[in-house]
Amino acid sequence: MPDAPDVLAIADRLWRGEVSTTELHPLSPTPGLAEVADGVSFVPSFANVSALRTDDGLLLVDTGSAFMATEIHRLLRTWSPDRLHTAVYSHGHIDHVFGVPVWAAESAASGWPEPVVVAHEALPARFDRYIMTAGYNGIINRRQFGVDSLRWPTEYRYPDRTYRDHLDLDIGGRRIELHHAKGETDDHTWTWLPHARVLCCGDLFIWASPNAGNPQKVQRYPLEWADALRQMLALFDRPGGGPEVLLPGHGYPVVGGDRVRQALADTAELLESLVAQTLALMNAGARLDEVIHTVTPPAPLMERPYLQPVYDEPEFIVRTVWRRYGGWWDGNPATLQPAPEREVARELAELAGGAGALADRALDLIGDGAAATESPAELSDDASLRLAGHLAELAWLAAPADPAVQEARRAVFTRRADAATSTMARGVFSWAARESGERPRSESP
Repeated sequence: MPDAPDVLAIADRLWRGEVSTTELHPLSPTPGLAEVADGVSFVPSFANVSALRTDDGLLLVDTGSAFMATEIHRLLRTWSPDRLHTAVYSHGHIDHVFGVPVWAAESAASGWPEPVVVAHEALPARFDRYIMTAGYNGIINRRQFGVDSLRWPTEYRYPDRTYRDHLDLDIGGRRIELHHAKGETDDHTWTWLPHARVLCCGDLFIWASPNAGNPQKVQRYPLEWADALRQMLALFDRPGGGPEVLLPGHGYPVVGGDRVRQALADTAELLESLVAQTLALMNAGARLDEVIHTVTPPAPLMERPYLQPVYDEPEFIVRTVWRRYGGWWDGNPATLQPAPEREVARELAELAGGAGALADRALDLIGDGAAATESPAELSDDASLRLAGHLAELAWLAAPADPAVQEARRAVFTRRADAATSTMARGVFSWAARESGERPRSESP
């Protein structure tokens, strides 16, 4: 089986902590294919694809991104020549749903029936929204991933069949269970293959801190996500046994029942802890600022090799919980009906002695200024970087055409990007550094 030993060996090394998800990011796996159970294969990709062989043809759980679809098809063709019978979308994010046209073209050329696409009933509305907000989604994803050529699609392969809570499929003598969940999206599906004891969980597990707090995307559902993981754990109580293989939407397989149980339980516990802590503070009347800087993820969980904040991070999940239960206002009366941020920046710059003074202090805080040694000793490196970001942004908003201010902002956010652990934070900070020579959109010409 081409590359199969490599895929499973890498998965084992990741679990043991012999290699980290910083080195092997869940969104950048080594290409390959592994047969993880009899008649079940797995292709790691930017978004993974799982395949089940049946007497009526293949079932795919997810189909990959547009730029990887042809390669995924080629790899699966080294494993099986069978036609694609059914594709299940684990959710509607575009990295998971753009492979069907490659298979459909093959079916048309071969005289086979068109593949059937199955998804949760909320998924078509997601595609509708993506078409309506294509410009915005293009901007935020270019910013998040640092790919200036990215263009958001406006044509989608909608599902042929949808379901609400649970759907059992019978394909070629194989029973496939589809279960709805809210988590990273409201249209998530996790798929259980009981005969093979294989669980395809989509992005409900991704070899990273759960992607429940993306700062540029719509509402996510941390508590419901944890509940979905608990439902998956309940499979272990069924006759015939629980999952022996977990196939995630990103990252590598988790092989072995004990490992699967631990991965699901730890991820659920992390989410439940963040939700409980956040709600306790909200119920006590705390502002969002206090909540963000008080909630702390359980330290033992943050040591797990599969919960590292390499894509999203717990601090952002806290904000998601606030938005889910508390709305958009952060509790600060000044931000309820705020002044334009450029006016605030100009006022503070004038009080400080000019935008240059703010920029100079920002450089001091990151150790690049003339008075760098005067940074308050009580500030940690992280606190200094955060404060420097505020000052650099205020200086730039007050005097965006000042070359020294532009350079200071670039230096501060470059440093912030270098220090960031997550794709989310690194993408935003890198974007800020790149745009520092431009005029803010809020500035009048």
